[in-house]
Amino acid sequence: MTELFDAVLLARIQFAFTIAFHIVFPAFSIGLASYLAVLEGLWFFTGRDVYLQAFRYWMKIFAVVFGMGVVSGIVMSYQFGTNWSVFSDKTGPILGPLMGYEVLSAFFLEAGFLGVMLFGMNKVGPRLHFFATLMVAIGTLFSAFWILSVNSWMQTPAGYAINEAGQFIPADWWEAIFNPSFPYRLVHMVLAAYLTTAFVVGGVSAWHLLRDRANESARVMFSMAMWMAAIVAPIQIFAGDLHGLNTLEHQPAKIAAMEGHFDTQKGAPLILFGWPDMNAEETRFAIEIPKLGSLILTHDWDGEIKGLKEWAPEDRPNAPIVFWSFRIMVGLGMLMALLGLWSLYQRFRGRLFETKLLLHSAVLMAPAGFVALLSGWITTEVGRQPFTVYGLLRTVDSVSPIDAPAVALSLLAFVVVYFAVFGAGIFYVLKLMGHAPNPGDSGPRADQPIRAAGLTPGPAQPSHEPAE
Repeated sequence: MTELFDAVLLARIQFAFTIAFHIVFPAFSIGLASYLAVLEGLWFFTGRDVYLQAFRYWMKIFAVVFGMGVVSGIVMSYQFGTNWSVFSDKTGPILGPLMGYEVLSAFFLEAGFLGVMLFGMNKVGPRLHFFATLMVAIGTLFSAFWILSVNSWMQTPAGYAINEAGQFIPADWWEAIFNPSFPYRLVHMVLAAYLTTAFVVGGVSAWHLLRDRANESARVMFSMAMWMAAIVAPIQIFAGDLHGLNTLEHQPAKIAAMEGHFDTQKGAPLILFGWPDMNAEETRFAIEIPKLGSLILTHDWDGEIKGLKEWAPEDRPNAPIVFWSFRIMVGLGMLMALLGLWSLYQRFRGRLFETKLLLHSAVLMAPAGFVALLSGWITTEVGRQPFTVYGLLRTVDSVSPIDAPAVALSLLAFVVVYFAVFGAGIFYVLKLMGHAPNPGDSGPRADQPIRAAGLTPGPAQPSHEPAE
């Protein structure tokens, strides 16, 4: 039993390690693809070179990030066959087709138009190039749709039956795809991707504005990033509240761990900080606000919140991890909203680009989206334990019949290779970000997109300038 537990723990650590690397790249790609589509659309319809310069600047970064996301995603799929073959066998009839749809509808769309987007600016004309950029952006959203449907089904399974072999088989595809938590988790994840990108763009542009306040591309990028922060961060807080209510309905044990409650209470307090002690079944050193927990979760001062003692010890998630990862996510979300509101204040004062403290704060907050994203994912996945399919298939029953030393060896190999390969990739991305946007970037003339859009008479002339 000890050996099996060690193998399960190592397999979980390996999956957590690889997905922690993987998730940041697709999330950044989702937000950056949409941002590129907006930039090129603005250039297409206004003809302002500054949007084209910003587009070219972030397109290079997108290419590297997208490539790292593809590579890290391929590795993820292999683990289902090596470490989690029982899980693959049990859930394959449902999850296999959903992941196949992701490849057919999302990856093919992205791959089909990515080359045109990256290398076709001076070859296919502005209309087709803009269309290609839109298709890549839409493809990333399709990918998020199917992957979130898969993961949400594991959180709140629906539309299934179980056959004689113990496999989950589809009974209603509509219910399986649009399972109870899927809409909330999809919105929450896409908004998180947009915020992550906005704060990276804001941090990078603020970095360059601190060195050259007159850099027009950096000013445009910083202004757009701060608009996104001011508008989307409050929406994300609202979406997170709705997601929390959905989780309370379908995964109350996860909520109990997130809130640090061991005893069922009416008028439960909001525990700001503390240390959930799984052995003592209490949250030590708790700093709390009376009744606020019930108000937030049930919208009733005296609403009842179940505590972890309602579940057997072996059915409880790891409360300390879920408790603190949730607080990191929420804390960073609040800071994002505050920075967005601060930027609005300085914008209306006409000092958006002159307030050094705001620019320094934006630089410091650049990685905040990634940290919040990882914290939220930890909250979601650890809070689902001890199940891979919530309430139906235990993690300990999902692992392959593999020895702990074999898993440990592959985990060590992953650590070495990942830090070498992705470390180099991240270093290169940071190097690209360290270069200021170049006003002299070559590209089609500024009047080409206007003619192509039919806003001025006369045919669009092809550019003879070399591709970047």
